[in-house]
Order: sequence, then structure tokens, then C-alpha cells
Amino acid sequence: DKTVSLRKDLSEMHEWITQAEEEYLERDFEYKTPDELQKAVEELKRAKEEAMQKEVKVKLITDSVNNFIAKAPPAAHEALKKELDVLITSYQRLCSRLNGKCKTLEEVWACWRELLSYLDAENKWLNEIELKLKATENIQGGAEEISESLDSLERLMRHPEDNRNQIRELAQTLTDGGILDELISEKLQKFNTRWEDLQQEAVRRQKSLEQSIQSAQETDKTLRLIQESLAVIDKQLTAYIADRVDAAQVPQESQ
Repeated sequence: DKTVSLRKDLSEMHEWITQAEEEYLERDFEYKTPDELQKAVEELKRAKEEAMQKEVKVKLITDSVNNFIAKAPPAAHEALKKELDVLITSYQRLCSRLNGKCKTLEEVWACWRELLSYLDAENKWLNEIELKLKATENIQGGAEEISESLDSLERLMRHPEDNRNQIRELAQTLTDGGILDELISEKLQKFNTRWEDLQQEAVRRQKSLEQSIQSAQETDKTLRLIQESLAVIDKQLTAYIADRVDAAQVPQESQ
């Protein structure tokens, strides 16, 4: 009987839709690791593709039911038409929900990857600060050399806050959704602690270099005064020698 065959097709399709909803849309998902999140994205992509492929079957069922209805008396096709309408509505709703959830999870995955990218960029900058702090730890030289090191450190510290703000916002977006919250909290705590420690150390180093510059400038000034004094004495002594003046005839300091 054609009606029995059509109802069987409709029932099988309804059953598949129900299973897909239970498996991909009704379950509570928890994403505690990046692997779990990535696996969920891939599974949902496959489910979306499978649902799209079922469109051909839904169309065949629709054509078969409509062809049967066109030839059968009204009393025989009213219930069948209602079942078909329910099937089409259920199928379209399933596709819409799968597309929506797939898009959301893809955006979440992109958000996670973007967060990692910003963290990587900021940690590279912190690595540069660490190297710079080590290079200026026991710096030797005059005021000019120390001043160049201070300028170099200050330029490095003039780093925009944009990346850190992005890290904060992306992390908030993910943890608000309960996604990778423990892992993100751990990464952020480690990053923020390192950031604050290096900032404080950099400020201390800047003050230390400023003091070193001041000390070096005072030393340079003292040395210059001594050199100027020695130059005057040297000039006097040279004149005495040229005039063949005896040491006993010159002031005590010249002697």
C-alpha cells in the first residue's frame, strides 16, 4: 500500500531528525580543553553537512506525498499532508539550529585562537623586557652610555595597552560562556603575574639608571675640574721650565 510506504519514509525521517537533535542540540556540552572544543566544532560541521545532504531525501518524500495526494481522494491525504508539513518544519528547524550552533562554536574557536595569538605577542614583548633588564643589570660606563640604555628601556616600556585589553575582553567572553574557563584563568593569572612583576622591576631599574646617570655626571664633572686644574698647573710649570725658574723659587703647590 502506497500510504504505508509513505508513512514509513516520513517516520524514518522523523526518527533521524529526533536523533540528530538529541545528539547535537539537546545534550549539555562542556568544553574544558581545546581538544574538546575543536572536536565539538568538527562534529557539528559533519552534522550540519549530513543534515544538508538529507535535503534530497526530504524533497523526494515531499514529491512522493504530493504526487500521491494529487491522485488520492481528500479523505485519504489530509493526515498525510499534515505529517509532511510537520516533517518539513522539523527538518528546517533542525538545519537552522545546527547552522546557528555550528557558527557559534566556530566563533568560539576563533576567539580562543585569537586569545592565544594575543598572549603569544605579549609574552614575546615581556621576553624582550627580561632581556633588556638583564642587559642593564650591571651596566658600566659613563653618563652618556647609561643614558642610552635608559632611553632604550623606556622606549620598550612605551608599549600600547591594546593587546592586554583584547586579552581581557576575549577571556571574559569565553569564560562567561563557561568555555575553557579553568585553562583561561590559569593562563591569565600566569600572564598578569609576569606582566606586573616585570613592570615593577622595570620601574625600579629606570630609577636605578637615573641615579647612575646622576652619579656618573657628578664624577664626570669632578674629573673635568681636576683636568682643568691640572692643565693650569701644567701650563704654569711649563712656563717655569721655559724661564729656567728654580723649584725653590715657585709657590709650594707648584713644587
